[in-house]
Amino acid sequence: MEERLSKGPSSLRQGSLKSSLSGRSTPKGSPTYRRLNSSRTPRREARSGAGGTQWFRSNRVVYWLLLITLWAYLGFYVQSRWAHGHKKEEFLGFNGDPRDKLVDAEQNTRRDLLTDDSLVAVNNITNKTQVHVDRKIDVILAKKGNGFTSRKKRSKRRRRNLPKVRDKLKAKTNTESGDAEGQELEILQKNSTFGLLVGPFGSLEDRVLEWSPEKRSGTCDRKGDFARLVWSRRLVLVFHELSMTGAPISMMELATEFLSCGATVSAVVLSKKGGLMSELARRRIKVIEDRADLSFKTAMKADLVIAGSAVCASWIDQYIAHFPAGGSQIAWWIMENRREYFDRSKLVLHRVKMLIFLSELQSKQWLTWCQEENIKLRSQPALVPLAVNDELAFVAGFPCSLNTPSASSVKMLEKRQLLRDAARKEMGLTDNDMLVISLSSINAGKGQLFLLESADLAMNEDPLQTGSEVKKSLDIRQDQPSLSVKHHLRGLHQKSRNLDVSSTNLRLFTSVNTTNAVSINGTHRRKMYDSKGAQEQALKILIGSVGSKSNKIPYVKEILSFLSQHAKLSESVLWTPATTRVASLYSAADVYVMNSQGLGETFGRVTVEAMAFGLPVLGTDGGGTKEIVEHNVTGLLHPMGHPGTRVLAENLRFLLKNLNARKQMGMEGRKMVERKYLKRHMYKRFVEVLTKCMRSK
Repeated sequence: MEERLSKGPSSLRQGSLKSSLSGRSTPKGSPTYRRLNSSRTPRREARSGAGGTQWFRSNRVVYWLLLITLWAYLGFYVQSRWAHGHKKEEFLGFNGDPRDKLVDAEQNTRRDLLTDDSLVAVNNITNKTQVHVDRKIDVILAKKGNGFTSRKKRSKRRRRNLPKVRDKLKAKTNTESGDAEGQELEILQKNSTFGLLVGPFGSLEDRVLEWSPEKRSGTCDRKGDFARLVWSRRLVLVFHELSMTGAPISMMELATEFLSCGATVSAVVLSKKGGLMSELARRRIKVIEDRADLSFKTAMKADLVIAGSAVCASWIDQYIAHFPAGGSQIAWWIMENRREYFDRSKLVLHRVKMLIFLSELQSKQWLTWCQEENIKLRSQPALVPLAVNDELAFVAGFPCSLNTPSASSVKMLEKRQLLRDAARKEMGLTDNDMLVISLSSINAGKGQLFLLESADLAMNEDPLQTGSEVKKSLDIRQDQPSLSVKHHLRGLHQKSRNLDVSSTNLRLFTSVNTTNAVSINGTHRRKMYDSKGAQEQALKILIGSVGSKSNKIPYVKEILSFLSQHAKLSESVLWTPATTRVASLYSAADVYVMNSQGLGETFGRVTVEAMAFGLPVLGTDGGGTKEIVEHNVTGLLHPMGHPGTRVLAENLRFLLKNLNARKQMGMEGRKMVERKYLKRHMYKRFVEVLTKCMRSK
């Protein structure tokens, strides 16, 4: 019994030793230790795992590499959230001061109004209704400005109500602009008295060309200097607005090229007025929502900041005030050429790294203004003219980065002809129609009303006979043989070309005895014939861009009022909505008119685009148009204002009667574009700017 009892505890103790200590009470080299650990038990497996841990600890290099990797990833994550996050205060655990938010909101509201006001400014040519609109907005700005300067004296209650007032004001502004745009579209869509609304033709282009912008995979020349310079760089581009006009579209394409070449691009948009936001999203261009602190911090970390308009002066001023050394990293691409824009930006012109202009005349004009105001720039301004982008060059038949074996430049010329036929068919045009187009925002500075007046003169009046040489040709005796008359006129034409006489005299020799009045449906209409007796083409005018945020509604109404008084002209007028898909419009056209007034067009991006499609250009004799269009070679020039309407009418009549002259001028225009205005020419100039302005790595 005692033996049994004595065995029991010993056996229990032995079992407890096995289960709990597992050999720890015996030496590792003893037989008992080997016997107890001979089988693979869960304890054994645990010890084998511990051996792996010991191996990991013995290899400290691996441990440190893993620790460094995790630390680097954490740092990159924090930096990314800080640079691109929308709520930095919440991210870092601070809520911020509500008063600061009110002040920022107030400043943003004021900048919105200032930006909108810059786009509402018009020329002196506009009517009294437009002046009334300007006065109304000036009153709003004055009231807002007074409130802004006295914000320190406001009570807390008024501070609390400020966001509500701001929202009401913004809603009222949006409602007014929306009503104006809707009214413009409604007038043109429902009332055929003013012409026919056609387009847009984006789906037609996709179907005929079998290609669309969505298929582009990048247009960067990886081996070029531009790509090597911007690779892995951080760039900030400042847009003054998002309308479908020259400056915003040029900035958007520049951002696209930067992204294609491997740069990181952020866009600061001062006013979302316009329809390019969806296009920016499609091109994956990141838009910074905040135009104040967040945009400033992003710009501080960038290698270069490019501002794309003189309207960006307010943002540049605030950025330099926030970061005094920031001016050394700003390249200011100014695309305006009016004194009001200079006055707005003159306080910060000398604080940026470099100014960039579009044309020689614009550069000289701004430098003259700087001398008058005793402004000394930090560096000599650069000259970077705009160019035809790859998408339009591709459709126009120029070799570019978008060409493939199945879409060579030769094949694209064939498809462009198919696109022309399809677009003209949708517009209701025949082969006997000469389509004249003018694509720009509809305002007095672009001169659409003068164009319509010239078209009315060209359609209804006999050619003017002002040159003495041409007048002499009319006195030829009627009994003189017709063959000698033709030789006389041909010699007169050659003599006029050699003397480089005015466009008035140059076009009249072909109009002698070529106009016959005929009666159609009881009314007298004029049919014209060229020198060979063939029937001339009918004149058609297409005007864009309906619905653009930059259109001036009072000016549009003035145009429509003019058309309502000229029923015959309204039958020949077409309208088209604002769009970035313009290849079909250029393909369908025969002539392009750049009728900018005032100091003329700063450059005229649409001018070189039209020349790329082989269109002769009828332009005003001033601004960048005078630099681009070579008179009597790539197009014809005419004076500005009312004196130019009669000359423009004669130029239209000349091209209407001379198909060969149109083709010859169009061919010369394409040659000029190929020499000077393709994308490679523009970015070659940009390389020089980036080299001087960009921070070194």
